[in-house]
Amino acid sequence: MSEVIEPGLELLERQNRFVSEHLRSIFVRIFRIVGNVADAQDLTQETFIKALQRQEQLKDELKAAQWLSRIATNTAIDFLRRSSRTSFCELDEAPESLSESPEQIVLRSEQREYLEDGLRLLSPRERAALMMRDVEGMPAEEVARHMNCSKATVRSHIANARAKFRGYVQNRKR
Repeated sequence: MSEVIEPGLELLERQNRFVSEHLRSIFVRIFRIVGNVADAQDLTQETFIKALQRQEQLKDELKAAQWLSRIATNTAIDFLRRSSRTSFCELDEAPESLSESPEQIVLRSEQREYLEDGLRLLSPRERAALMMRDVEGMPAEEVARHMNCSKATVRSHIANARAKFRGYVQNRKR
């Protein structure tokens, strides 16, 4: 005699597995765009709510992961547009090495602030494209899929972001 599983229970188990498999990567992607832990947590939850409302999209695992990533990116960019602000939280300090001097600790902190200030100059879409391409190492084609735009648009966002950041660095050196 085989055990009968209720359809609702099977669906719930599939949803839980889907969320647990993708939760960390989606949170990290959103955090890199919005730069705030609390907002990233809220937006991650919002992303999964949107995804789970469309069960038919979750059948194919590979397509579901790409689709979820696109939802996350768009949710984060929309949030930044709605809030018309960008906020950054303190990044966790790297554990001090025994050989690190107080001067090195201060220098690392200044470098982090310098990077955060430069990122504030970028539009949400430029920041998202730059983070996915240069930080996460995604190919431009994949970034385009996640941002729901063309590869040329992604390259334009990345080029604009790099130019703005270069200008920021040059101005800071003066």
